[in-house]
Amino acid sequence: MLVIGLAGGIASGKSFVADCFVNCGSERINADEIGHQVLEQAEVIEAIVARWGDSVLQDSGQIDRKALGRRVFNTGDSSTQGIVDKHEALKGRDDDELQILESITHPRIEERIREQLIEFKRTSDKSAVVMDAPVMFKTGWDQVCDKIVFVHSDIAIRQQRASARGWQKGELERRESFQMTLEEKRQRSTDFVDNSHSKQKTNDQVFQLWQDWNLKVLSSSD
Repeated sequence: MLVIGLAGGIASGKSFVADCFVNCGSERINADEIGHQVLEQAEVIEAIVARWGDSVLQDSGQIDRKALGRRVFNTGDSSTQGIVDKHEALKGRDDDELQILESITHPRIEERIREQLIEFKRTSDKSAVVMDAPVMFKTGWDQVCDKIVFVHSDIAIRQQRASARGWQKGELERRESFQMTLEEKRQRSTDFVDNSHSKQKTNDQVFQLWQDWNLKVLSSSD
């Protein structure tokens, strides 16, 4: 079973590219979805509240991911005027906060990813599994992949998508500054998909990769 990892900038459309691979006939591992499940674990909630307080909790007692993100990335609920100017002064502190959160969640996410990989390889009759994991290189999850596909989208498109998520101006660039540069991600990838145009063009590129790798195409009867 071929293991395909996805890399790229924030809001580049990696999830859509993963959908395209699934349509070709791939299994899928969604690290974001796993991360959400991990945030529901009692011991994770306890550790997060111990660090950031009850303000990151919903009334239900579950983690409010938006509130947690504001605490970790040190952003407020209102205007972000001046946020970029303050960035360098705050970045060291934010790095520490992010590292603390990742130390709580990433080992548990990695454990589930490896469990799913083992299960797919043991039971699935499909020829590939695509791993949609935003921080693949940082965590070292790329080491279990046979192919790494870099998903490119123009910055204006990514900013539009970030705005649709409710992110304020400058937040995409701010969060991305904590990650490996896009150029380094691209250099460490084996293949490339341009997701700056129509969905059909993106799907065609994914299908071409699928054929180039000699993978079984999912038929309507499968």
